Amino acid sequence: CDGCGAIHYQNPRIVVGTIPVFEGKILMCQRGIEPRKGMWNLPVGFMENGETMPEGAQRETREETGAEVEILRIHTTYHVLHINQVLVFYLAKMHTPTFEAGIESQDVKLFDIHEIPWDLLAFPAHRFILEKYLAEPDYQGVHIGEFRQ
Repeated sequence: CDGCGAIHYQNPRIVVGTIPVFEGKILMCQRGIEPRKGMWNLPVGFMENGETMPEGAQRETREETGAEVEILRIHTTYHVLHINQVLVFYLAKMHTPTFEAGIESQDVKLFDIHEIPWDLLAFPAHRFILEKYLAEPDYQGVHIGEFRQ
């Protein structure tokens, strides 16, 4: 503050999620809350204090889909500059096709890659993440993207 000299930090929020895969299909959620209620996205949410990023991604996946996942590796980071968010997505394996809609989801479904509802994706970041996954599913690096409005 120029007036009092106090320092007030405004840092980006960390958002963590997964690309949950079972036998080649991707688990996605139909949003039950705003923004973009009724549209589809990967399980994702804000990281909480006291958890690691992989733990947060597992928790968000469990809360939104009821699915338990094994984190395999980091897949994508994505910066949403106009809302000050950094998204970190992990490739995750589902060992069983057990899932159900959580309280923030209207529906949860395993999509074959040819069934992904591209026209109903809630956010540009999820399109970027899914496209990178489908273009290079065996790629061992980290995909980095950004969205400026």
